[in-house]
Amino acid sequence: DLAPMASKHVAQLEKSLGARLLHRSSRHLSLTEAGTAWYEQSARALDLLDAAESTIGSRDATPRGQLKVSAPVWCATPRIARVLADYRAQYPEVLVDMHLANRKVDLAADGYDLALRATQEPSPALIARPLCPVAFHLVASPVYLRRAGTPATPADLARMAAVVPSYVKLEGLTLRGPGGRQVPLRLTPALRSDDTNLTLHTVRAGLGFAYLPDWLVEDDLARGALVQLVPQYAAPVNTLFAVYTSRQYMAPKLRSFIDFLAQALGPPPSRRA
Repeated sequence: DLAPMASKHVAQLEKSLGARLLHRSSRHLSLTEAGTAWYEQSARALDLLDAAESTIGSRDATPRGQLKVSAPVWCATPRIARVLADYRAQYPEVLVDMHLANRKVDLAADGYDLALRATQEPSPALIARPLCPVAFHLVASPVYLRRAGTPATPADLARMAAVVPSYVKLEGLTLRGPGGRQVPLRLTPALRSDDTNLTLHTVRAGLGFAYLPDWLVEDDLARGALVQLVPQYAAPVNTLFAVYTSRQYMAPKLRSFIDFLAQALGPPPSRRA
């Protein structure tokens, strides 16, 4: 029976408020002054809730709002710039806020929606969607090689000056040689830096050689400004992942951005097939 249940809830509300909300008689009920005030303000509160729900619902239909993204420094390339420009043209109501750093951010604690990470093993604590492979190359300038000589094997690299990222451990580095054989890579640092772009500039300046992503050096290699070292020995290929915290209630801005990256950076349809 709804009537006794309603009476019970009204009685509990009156006890909580410390005021009588209804005039009661055997024939009818009417609102007291306190009851009228409570009703009017409650109605306004419900209208606000309905408006908020409607606003959120409409936002769910179209990607919009600010999207905070963490990415490696070496994503500051013309390729990524073109992708961002194309994404903005398609989704003008999304403001992408890019933060470039060669460190792993805490997505939840630092308020990031998404991180781009190049790795062979993404964190099992996060959801990771593979976007594309990213090759890395050992490269040096012709000026440096004229001074130091061109290495014939990975062992020759140990006597040469290396520009090494400060976040890379020198122990356990390997290259894959002919036949898939793993060959140790020993580096003698001449400079350490946590900025990939500075590393690239120092290599161009002839300070030494470095291990850099293809995206950053492909143009220099094509025009001969840099030379790939021991090309018969391959560095491990990493995969660029889009990592985020949860699939539940995924905002349209996040979903659209990840889908757009996968489409723009992935292999063309013929290669996918």
